[in-house]
Amino acid sequence: MVGKSFSLSANELQLYQPNRYPFLMIDRVTDVMPGKYAIGFKNLTNNEWYFPKHFENHPNMPGALQLEAMAQMLTVAITTIDGLKGKITHALEHTVRFKKEVLPGDRLDIKAELISWKRGIGKGRGICTVEGVEVSSADMTITIPEILERYLPNNGKI
Repeated sequence: MVGKSFSLSANELQLYQPNRYPFLMIDRVTDVMPGKYAIGFKNLTNNEWYFPKHFENHPNMPGALQLEAMAQMLTVAITTIDGLKGKITHALEHTVRFKKEVLPGDRLDIKAELISWKRGIGKGRGICTVEGVEVSSADMTITIPEILERYLPNNGKI
């Protein structure tokens, strides 16, 4: 399950993360240990699609997109496990905390740690920082439905 750590370019990332522009919230994965953690970043510019409306005259990154960045990084920690490349994940539960605004020109550093992975359910923790200062964090539970369904009563059928 766990091998050596490696990095993923913007193109390689798309082999493991199903989101695409404009909803891909990661530019690069600098270090991933399959089944353990993933670390990377998102560079934010005034050209981001959400800045003109969130908020006019005071643009900042929506909290929901910070959470999405952490969930996507946790997905990378899971989908880099052998046999899970490119699998679709869904959110089950997130508890998130926001501490500071994220502004155009910032580099959002994203870290996600997989705490447990069992029967298609992953529990993990994500932290976003800007210049070493924590701006948001989340405790997350996500699933790969294709795997989870195998463990549901009646093979996932209601």
